[in-house]
Amino acid sequence: MHPETLQLLVTRTMPYGKYQGRLLADLPGHYLGWFAREGFPKGELGSLIALMYELDHNNLRSLLDPLRAA
Repeated sequence: MHPETLQLLVTRTMPYGKYQGRLLADLPGHYLGWFAREGFPKGELGSLIALMYELDHNNLRSLLDPLRAA
């Protein structure tokens, strides 16, 4: 994991679905869990959602707080 990758979580938005337009860092845990069960999308989006799932699952969302202020 690179710091630049974490920055993407607070700048990229979900491109489709119920949470379209919401920052990846703000996706709810139950939605991230659904992806974990059903499968993450291919490519960079899937990697970012998987990373956000890991942060959420391990109660590490607060790591993104300093990046939001930047």
